[in-house]
Amino acid sequence: MSSPDFSPAPYPQYAISGGNETVPLLATRSRERYWLHILLFVLTLLSTTIVGAAMEMDFRRNVAFDIEHSLDMYGWAWRNPSLLWQGLPFSLTLLGILLAHELGHYLTALYHGVDASPPYFMPSPVLGTFGAFIRVRSQIYSKLVLFDIGVSGPVAGFVVLLPALAIGLAYSKVIPGIGHQGPVQFGVPLLQWLLERAIFPGTHSGDICLHPVARAAWVGMFATAMNLLPVGQLDGGHILYSFFPNQHRTISKLVCLMILPLGFFWPGWVLWALLLFWLGRRHPVVYDTTPLTPGRRQLGWLALALFLLCFIYAPIVSGGL
Repeated sequence: MSSPDFSPAPYPQYAISGGNETVPLLATRSRERYWLHILLFVLTLLSTTIVGAAMEMDFRRNVAFDIEHSLDMYGWAWRNPSLLWQGLPFSLTLLGILLAHELGHYLTALYHGVDASPPYFMPSPVLGTFGAFIRVRSQIYSKLVLFDIGVSGPVAGFVVLLPALAIGLAYSKVIPGIGHQGPVQFGVPLLQWLLERAIFPGTHSGDICLHPVARAAWVGMFATAMNLLPVGQLDGGHILYSFFPNQHRTISKLVCLMILPLGFFWPGWVLWALLLFWLGRRHPVVYDTTPLTPGRRQLGWLALALFLLCFIYAPIVSGGL
């Protein structure tokens, strides 16, 4: 679901002026293949809409969301395309969250004069998408710029995610035991738990049937938490490097080791930890000793708070556990 949002190219295209600003050294920018970005977005819109239609049907029938049902929906949608309208609340909400996240990175990169690609969306038959990412194609020489690009995505995505979750929960309904039905069960992040206490006081999370809009916000929270892990070139890794460049590699390794025991709750953590340890613990060197400004340090604490609010130690488990 989650992947590094950007990976700077090894060639220097920008330099630092006065320790704070990036100044272009080359006037040329990479030529964009807009057709590819549009195609991937349309395919992701289609896959998330099909999954959303399955969610909507299960929600109307007062049954737990069944991932296998969403796979069957691909055939049903082909035979009856009108079913797709039911999936738009989920797909538009989820893509809105992901688009806000990636535009946060992209627009911040453009603001600092950094060569970055528009967002690439990744369709998936399960939950509709593997997420989205941008590519930064020029070296970054300033920790301040690195921090700004890294933190802007999660913050922008959260601005869309929070009202979506509140609205989705407001349209959700109480069905005793619904959370323990179906082949899989979804974990409850802290942010969702807090809003549930406000909207459904005295109701257990396992008795709340989530509306597809709330489920889209759940996927957004999951993606946000995964991206904010302080490892390698994830958003959290860029933020970590901005604060502690010399300790980044060591902390990344320790976090990967800390993730491994979480595989007891969700096997996906083992695969994610091994992947990050093998591919993602390194970070391009930024030769800049400029300290982060007080405002950026406060944003760093905000990013940590967002991670804690969105983190789920057992995102998806088999039914009956």
